[in-house]
Amino acid sequence: MEYGRIERELRIDATPEVVYEVISSPEHVREWWPDEAEFEPVPGATGTISFGDPAAPDAKVERFTVVEADPPRRFAFRWVYDKGESAAPGNSLLVTFDLVPSGEGTLLRFEETGFREHGWEAAVLEETYLAHVDGWNLFLPRLVTYANRLVTRP
Repeated sequence: MEYGRIERELRIDATPEVVYEVISSPEHVREWWPDEAEFEPVPGATGTISFGDPAAPDAKVERFTVVEADPPRRFAFRWVYDKGESAAPGNSLLVTFDLVPSGEGTLLRFEETGFREHGWEAAVLEETYLAHVDGWNLFLPRLVTYANRLVTRP
């Protein structure tokens, strides 16, 4: 297995404008992904996302840097980088959401890359990659369900 990228395509029954808000606004992101999210959805902004209570010792807190914000077409960020570093190719993972109008809804193209470039030894690379596959397999369907709930159809 190459452990290079994770890709998914998801159909959502909401417009790209609604889906963009769901993937880029912390108050919406908290509804389908982390327990806490604090960031401004503008390129260059940094913040954090937290899994579990951020004050608890077992919380997983990840730094987060917005790379691209092009409503309603694309939102991208870097995460999983060491404290004291700025997110860059080679030290972080890049997550990209591309939104394509599809009928009355949206085709969301998701991609996470940067695993091999991170420089992890083989066992850490495999473990991290598989953990992210499992995570996105859980969270991306939640994104779809949440976005679909925001849309009221006659």
